[in-house]
Amino acid sequence: MTQTVSIYPDREALIAATLTLIIDRIRMAVQDRQSCAIALSGGSTPQPLYAALAHTDLPWERIHIFWGDERYVAASHPDSNYGMTKRVWLDLVPIPTANVHPMRTDFADPQLAAADYERQLAAHFGLATGEFPAFDLMLLGMGDDGHTASLFPHTAALSVVDRSVTIGDKDGQPRLTLTFPTIDRARSTIFLVAGASKQAALAEVFAPTGDAAAYPSRGIKPQGELLWLLDAPAGDKLAIRT
Repeated sequence: MTQTVSIYPDREALIAATLTLIIDRIRMAVQDRQSCAIALSGGSTPQPLYAALAHTDLPWERIHIFWGDERYVAASHPDSNYGMTKRVWLDLVPIPTANVHPMRTDFADPQLAAADYERQLAAHFGLATGEFPAFDLMLLGMGDDGHTASLFPHTAALSVVDRSVTIGDKDGQPRLTLTFPTIDRARSTIFLVAGASKQAALAEVFAPTGDAAAYPSRGIKPQGELLWLLDAPAGDKLAIRT
């Protein structure tokens, strides 16, 4: 793993830099492997990034979109990660419908939905039993509590190492989430973190010693590159350390 930390003066500069980096990684993947598989994060921070990607000229027929996690709500619900991405980005570009792979949330049991997404990943990546997908690009966010994807502090999902997809738990509400070993297989992992409310968690994530069960973002150890992209409100104090 190679890790770099970049801090930008404001959220606009952060989004602009992330856009450039993502475009570069997509084009590199297409050049090297003829396709690019991306796992997206949800929340408000990446929304302007997705809106910017809607106005970018990319080889859409070679890009496959997946999600790192999903709230267990309908796609039409305002909290749906897929629904947000669809509105601000995917509906606006000529990406083939077959290249968009949302996490289904219409099963009565979320465990069935997790198994369904695992089957989707196995089919797309051509996986044998026990293998994990290798995404070209994994985009992650981080909550004020240090969670990433739907891997929340001190929850059962943190210990799942034999499956690609599992159930996260946010205050008793189920979510679908990729697991640590799935995230760690990515060739390029980007953390996009903004806001002063993230300072305390970032300090714990980057501390010389700490507990990944308490701050799950600390547990991300990808085989490929790990890029932390922060705005100044989030990374100001961290800049003294790194």
